[in-house]
Amino acid sequence: MSIEFELLSYIQKNKTYKGVSVGFFGLPNLSGKSNRSITTKLSLLKNKNFVTEKDNLLSITQKGCEFLKHKKQKLKDFVFEDTSHKPKNLLVLYDIPEDKKKERDWFRKNLKKMNFVMVQRSVWVGPSPLSKDFLDYVQEINLGDKFKTFKLDKNYKL
Repeated sequence: MSIEFELLSYIQKNKTYKGVSVGFFGLPNLSGKSNRSITTKLSLLKNKNFVTEKDNLLSITQKGCEFLKHKKQKLKDFVFEDTSHKPKNLLVLYDIPEDKKKERDWFRKNLKKMNFVMVQRSVWVGPSPLSKDFLDYVQEINLGDKFKTFKLDKNYKL
C-alpha cells in the first residue's frame, strides 16, 4: 500500500474524539484555543444542557440547536441620514444585560452611525429624534425596555 493511499483513506474516514471532528493528528480544528479553554467551554455547554454525552460521543440537544439559531440570527443593518450637522440634544441611557451582548454591540454601533457620542459608559448623546423604524426594530428584538431617552434643554457641546 502506498503512503498516499493510506493518507487519503485516513482523511476520508470521519474521525471523531468524544464527538468532536478531529483532523489528521487527532486534534480538533479549534484554531487558537487552548485545551483548558475548550474543556471549560465544553463543560459549560454540558451544564447548560446544550450538549449531551453518551458512549464518549457528544450530541447537540434541542436547547443547543435553539441557542445556535439565536446566535446566527443576523441583526438588521440600518442606514441613517447624515446628522453630523444637527445639534446633539438627545440623551440615551441603556442597560442591556450581558446575555444580550450581540444586541448591545449592535445598539452601540447604530448609535455611532447616527452620530451619537459616548458621554460615559451606557450614556450617549446625539441628534434627535430616533427614527421610527429604528425604535420599532428595537422593540422587536426586545430591547425597548432596556433604554431611556431624554430631550435636553440645551445642545450638548463636545
